Amino acid sequence: MSLQVEIEKKLNDKVLSVSFDTEGKQGITGILGASGCGKSMTLKCIAGIETPDRGKIVLNGRVLFDSGKKINLRVQDRHVGYLFQNYALFPNMTVEENIAAGFKYRPGQKMTAEEIKRQTADYMELLHVTELKSSYPGKLSGGQQQRVALARILASDPEVLMLDEPFSALDAFLKEKLQLELLELLSGYDKDILMVTHSRDEIYRFCEHMLIVEDGRQAGFGATKEIFKNPGTPAAAKLTGCKNIEKIERVDDHTMVLSNWNTTVCVKGMIPENTTHIGIRAHYLRLPENGQRENLVECQNGKILDDPFELVVVFEHDVWWKIPKESWQKEYQEKMPQYLAIPEESILYLHG
Repeated sequence: MSLQVEIEKKLNDKVLSVSFDTEGKQGITGILGASGCGKSMTLKCIAGIETPDRGKIVLNGRVLFDSGKKINLRVQDRHVGYLFQNYALFPNMTVEENIAAGFKYRPGQKMTAEEIKRQTADYMELLHVTELKSSYPGKLSGGQQQRVALARILASDPEVLMLDEPFSALDAFLKEKLQLELLELLSGYDKDILMVTHSRDEIYRFCEHMLIVEDGRQAGFGATKEIFKNPGTPAAAKLTGCKNIEKIERVDDHTMVLSNWNTTVCVKGMIPENTTHIGIRAHYLRLPENGQRENLVECQNGKILDDPFELVVVFEHDVWWKIPKESWQKEYQEKMPQYLAIPEESILYLHG
């Protein structure tokens, strides 16, 4: 299975420019970015709902779009399954009728009414909506609507499945349960899957590979866990949840100055020559060891954001620190530290 995308499209205040290829990559490919960066527009261009200004889209060897050759297949000829954020169910059809409608879009297949009825029942059972078959979309919960919409898409037998913010309409209580259900359902799907989200947690849980988009520009593409471990750029680090991203001056192979934090950091390893910033995830900052006098950041005027199970503290100069409440109470005795240490192993070297 292979999806090759290399497109540009002018948006209101930016140009969307992305390039990626899923060939040889197993599992789900995620597209991560902030709202309005062009994530959903990328899916719409693949589906044929929107037309890129230039570029090429190839699905399993079939050219869906090529601006140079003036190829632009119709939506119905692309064989792409698109799960919209609002699920786009037909409001005047029952659950059973909605799913059965998907079979009409199967490429090159003519099915009898009896075959459609039998396979519709199979998909209702697979997605756990059999008991809802006579219900209309307006009577369904968000999770139920999602499962019906996914069943309808799978019934059309698409060559690629695209999920646009699949959990955005769900409340927090149901979200994790439905994430587990969807993971189980998609585990046996042997075709390409793209998932758009602004949640780094969803990307990490679902996606083997990820594309990072910032303000229309591609800021990274690769194995998800490797990008979280080594984001490479400030944009990628930010979108993977890193709060502390600081510009540095590289003094030599082992020394750098963080002027905003008014500190010098010395490391045993080599600082890459192209390093312009470093990232330190907020939960890696820790108390200095006894007698430690280097690689420290001063902590002044901390403001606390109280989460259920951890504290988020923001000090002057935009120093972010996260700590479990149990550690805050036992180790720190609920007192703000004067300094926090920057462990060398926690440093992300960034460029750009």
